[in-house]
Amino acid sequence: MPKYRVRAYTEAGDLVEDVFEAPSFNDLLEKVREKGYHFINADELIEGAEPEVKKEKEEKKKGRTFFLGKVGDRDTALFCRQLGAMVNAGVGIIDALDIVAGQMPNKKLATAVGEVARDVSEGMSLSDSMARRKDVFPELVINLVAVGEETGELDRALMRASEYYEKLAMIKSKIKSASFYPIFVLVIATVIVTGILYFLVPTFAEIYAGFGASLPLPTQVLINMSNVLRENILYIIGSIIVFSVVFRILYTRNYSFRRGVHKLILKSPKFGDLAVKSAMAKFGRTMATLFASGVSIEKALEVAGKVAGNLIIKEAVDRVQKDVTEGQAMWSAMEKTGQFPKLIVAMVKVGEETGRLDEMLDTIARFYEDEVDRTVEGLITLIEPMLIVVLGTIVGGILIALYMPIFKIGELVK
Repeated sequence: MPKYRVRAYTEAGDLVEDVFEAPSFNDLLEKVREKGYHFINADELIEGAEPEVKKEKEEKKKGRTFFLGKVGDRDTALFCRQLGAMVNAGVGIIDALDIVAGQMPNKKLATAVGEVARDVSEGMSLSDSMARRKDVFPELVINLVAVGEETGELDRALMRASEYYEKLAMIKSKIKSASFYPIFVLVIATVIVTGILYFLVPTFAEIYAGFGASLPLPTQVLINMSNVLRENILYIIGSIIVFSVVFRILYTRNYSFRRGVHKLILKSPKFGDLAVKSAMAKFGRTMATLFASGVSIEKALEVAGKVAGNLIIKEAVDRVQKDVTEGQAMWSAMEKTGQFPKLIVAMVKVGEETGRLDEMLDTIARFYEDEVDRTVEGLITLIEPMLIVVLGTIVGGILIALYMPIFKIGELVK
């Protein structure tokens, strides 16, 4: 059975280390709780290794938590909802964090929550502890928790954060569903066409070569394409791989390149409209959630820009944040960028003039969330038959070109 060196703290707040045997992570947490400890993290011990090897392995693992993974929007939503429910029920914050740490399916988040519990037991505020782990806890959650601590409404702040990330995950899921189908069909079409050119066409080419007659132009072009593919298949595959790697490197490391891609997306038909509506939905929901919770408009704009999902929109939000900080009305700053739909500008203007900006921001969020739904459904309805027609035309055209000589078999024999 695996052995783990566990770091935890006692009810008195003392930091301790102990060794446990457990078949799974959940069993390990259960044993830690049974001993009266509050879990922080754990490292697996290497059985049968020499002391020097053990030390070397442990030094390499130092600073890394147990069961690392990516923390997604749904993980964040689950954490906020569970912690908010416990705080609302009157459970102490340290006990609540300890319980949540044991229930989180995401191990990276579970470990981080355990570390936050230790910090809180030592006198640190919940928001300050979260702020030390920004790779796990998003800035929006940190800001909401900070406001919740100040106002004494931590449970409501956590519930708002949970609702926000559930809706954010839903928007991202819809965007993925809209882009997945055409990509999937394109990949299938590429595989089918490549298979026909690489395996089927050469067989027919050998048969037709035996007739010794000229072939129809479409058939000859098809055979030439097959020859080029078969002779250069490794180069073609290599080029695709190199292009993909270079594109990914440039996209992740070069701001100008990534900005250019985002600008191209905004200008593309249909998908550009979806990108704008998605960004506006995120912007509206982020602003509504933070502003309604008592976060300043300047700080809310700073966070909203980071979650926009498009650099062009982010730059526009950043300009708005700068102008608002300098005293300009938010609606005027938004209008000046030229990136926000007139509807949003008009609603923000009404909200600022009537003192109901939080309501207007929530209305904007709900409107564009519905627009994302309708746009995705419309895109799928439009793209699905188009892709089927295009795929059928390509495959059908190839097969017709392939069988054209058979239709003229009499002429070829002569």
